[in-house]
Amino acid sequence: MTTTTHYPGPLPSAPGAAPADGHGGHAKVAPGEIAVGVVVGRASEYFDFFVFGIACVLVFPRVLFPFEGPLQGTIWSFVIFSFAFITRPIGTAVSMAIQRRWGRATKLTIALFTLGTATVGMAFVPSYDAIGPYSILLLSLFRCIQGVAFGGSWDGLPSLLALNAPPNRRGWYSMLGQLGAPVGFAVASALFLFLHITLTEADFLAWGWRYPFFVAFAINVVALFARLRLVVTEEYTQLLEEGELEPIGVGEMVREQGYNIFIGAFAALASYALFHLVTVFPLSWIAIKASQEIPQVLIVQIVGAFLCILGVIFSGMLADRIGRRTTLGVMAVAISLFALMTPWLLDGGPSAQNVFILLGFVLLGLSYGQASGTVTANFIRRYRYTGAALTTDMAWLVGAAFAPLVALGLSVRFGLVAVSVYLLSGTICTLLALRINKALETSRD
Repeated sequence: MTTTTHYPGPLPSAPGAAPADGHGGHAKVAPGEIAVGVVVGRASEYFDFFVFGIACVLVFPRVLFPFEGPLQGTIWSFVIFSFAFITRPIGTAVSMAIQRRWGRATKLTIALFTLGTATVGMAFVPSYDAIGPYSILLLSLFRCIQGVAFGGSWDGLPSLLALNAPPNRRGWYSMLGQLGAPVGFAVASALFLFLHITLTEADFLAWGWRYPFFVAFAINVVALFARLRLVVTEEYTQLLEEGELEPIGVGEMVREQGYNIFIGAFAALASYALFHLVTVFPLSWIAIKASQEIPQVLIVQIVGAFLCILGVIFSGMLADRIGRRTTLGVMAVAISLFALMTPWLLDGGPSAQNVFILLGFVLLGLSYGQASGTVTANFIRRYRYTGAALTTDMAWLVGAAFAPLVALGLSVRFGLVAVSVYLLSGTICTLLALRINKALETSRD
């Protein structure tokens, strides 16, 4: 969920160069040091999201919706899953106001503390059998708060990373923040796998599923200190200011640069749609169809996460060779071909389903690795900090928030061909947005 800002022209704080505004008194900051903060921060956020997503399949349909069948219970769980993406832009708007008044460190501390509190709160939600529909309301409330906190957790480090990246390695440094996604998913899946195979079904549904949510809080604490260590120092503050990485009011942002937010959200639509269609959706489809044992599926998905890591890394090398926008376009075409294979693979036996998961993770790594920052160079310099955050929010909302819900609902009613159509529509939007973005850049030139 990160967006890395692309900075054309000279990098004011690149190693060995003086800042453009003359503030050369601070220490040099290596891109690798920034990258550590980016990866740690994003991995913790993705872990939270995937813990909830996996629980939407394995836990909530039975704990919170026992009055529904497995299919309908999963669909209702996916409805709640979408709430965090809906409230995330609200969190960004509020957090930008907090940062303008009290500073970046205060904003980040509030956001991550709120995120951890909401996540732990989910662990304490009683079952439906204990308090009835209030359990559903509590989970929905915590999920909304979680989304607001995610919006507030934007720290500008991805943009700062781009600012300090060598001009010929921007594709490589753009992908570093994206590594948090497969890392977070692998850890979340491994934890659920461990609980699933070591506990009885009754113990898992009674208390075992709550443990990953407690772990998420601990990880957030570690991530908070790792990120605060970077953003509160004088060196980083000066670098952020030199790059004009400061918060702008969301109202002004939308009025002045709203079209760039729109283009940025749709430029990565194929990648964001694929995100949940190879992580959460296959798990739900296989669980409902009972075509494989859950531990087997989790093992395959963990392997897929490591393939995704390799794909993300390779995307950085590819983007530096052929360009980030070209890489994203090529991957959109590849995703469209993958979409045509979806009915045959997911409706096949376990081997075909595993191929779908593994191949999907490879494509996800190659595309998602460059899904951030491809078009944010369109933003006027002073709008890039807020523009990058809002573009990320809208990309998640438009591309990923409803993907598992829509995919499962449509596939049950119309067959898996509907998933193909859904994913194809995302690739078309990506290609059109990239074409419009290129036309805009040409017109400026």
